[in-house]
Amino acid sequence: MNFWQIAFISKWVTAAQLRIAVKTEANPFGEITPEQYKEITKQDFETQAKA
Repeated sequence: MNFWQIAFISKWVTAAQLRIAVKTEANPFGEITPEQYKEITKQDFETQAKA
């Protein structure tokens, strides 16, 4: 179990807050992958559509 899993289970962070930690093209310095986000939250990680 990693830090982010513990933080989410302990309700130190919400799924919305955890999105900030996901590594994406727009956030190359994120700490977890979209796959890890889904594993932790049981929700698909969807990037926001470009305007």
